Amino acid sequence: MDPHHHLWDRPNWRYLLDEILADIRTGHDVRATVLVQARSMHRIDGPEAMKPVGETEFASGIAAMCESGIYGDVRVCAGIVGHADLTLGDAVKPVLEAHIRAGGGRFRGIRHIATWDADPYVLNPAHTPPEDMLDSDAFRAGFACLAPLGLSYDAWLYFPQIPRLTKLARAFPGTKIVLNHVGGVLGIGAYEGRRDEVLERWTASMRELATCPNVMVKLGGFGMRLPGFGLEAKPTAPSSETLAAAWKPYMERSIEMFGADRCMFESNFPVDKGGFSYAVGWNAFKRLAAKASADEKADLFWRSATNFYRLPGIG
Repeated sequence: MDPHHHLWDRPNWRYLLDEILADIRTGHDVRATVLVQARSMHRIDGPEAMKPVGETEFASGIAAMCESGIYGDVRVCAGIVGHADLTLGDAVKPVLEAHIRAGGGRFRGIRHIATWDADPYVLNPAHTPPEDMLDSDAFRAGFACLAPLGLSYDAWLYFPQIPRLTKLARAFPGTKIVLNHVGGVLGIGAYEGRRDEVLERWTASMRELATCPNVMVKLGGFGMRLPGFGLEAKPTAPSSETLAAAWKPYMERSIEMFGADRCMFESNFPVDKGGFSYAVGWNAFKRLAAKASADEKADLFWRSATNFYRLPGIG
């Protein structure tokens, strides 16, 4: 189960059904995937708040294609996580309901990206949330609309922001939250050369977040430039052994703190494709889980994800 990937068609970068199927077919038995919002295929017309529903409509079409059986056994986009502006407060409810209708029974939750840092070098200009977004009354009013509709929240933020997510999780214990990309470890810009300090701060914040039973963690996202491993700049692609060694401190601690039943491996493709191939990334996960029990491996590779996203019959 791959619980985190994107699909898009951007200038000089197409990653649609053919491309993800080609990656999946490189050796691993991936049965289903969850598509996570990436500002792809938004509607061009209509109210601004409703435009992200286009991505759900698109993903639902991809899912229907896969359910036809023409493309093999894998169910790409079996679950869909879209975007809605939660700072709309109560006014976001019609947007959420539109996503649910467009998803055809596949829509599972919202990702409203919260990444903020004082160092502009680590920021994505496509996402400019205020520093206190998770704490704001407007955001929390919108967030309160998720659980009554059976929706979860995918949290993408940087590690200094984890305490804000902990406060949010405690304020809404009935809302399921999954932290993306091992909590946004940073190793570039102002954080370059401070890996030990970052690891210590990240560990303390993650340990406190783990006390919130409604929170799970996605283990992946380390192919991006943000963690500072520099994979994208190396002349040759790294081996799975190299990846597993670099990721081990973060992933082993996450599993220790949250438990395997609250952790799930994720590809984050095609973003992480800049650092390694799909097959090698999953081989690295298998190396990291080599000493886990059969039950723990089931959790890490499919069961935690299928439970969180309510995708029965997979695995």
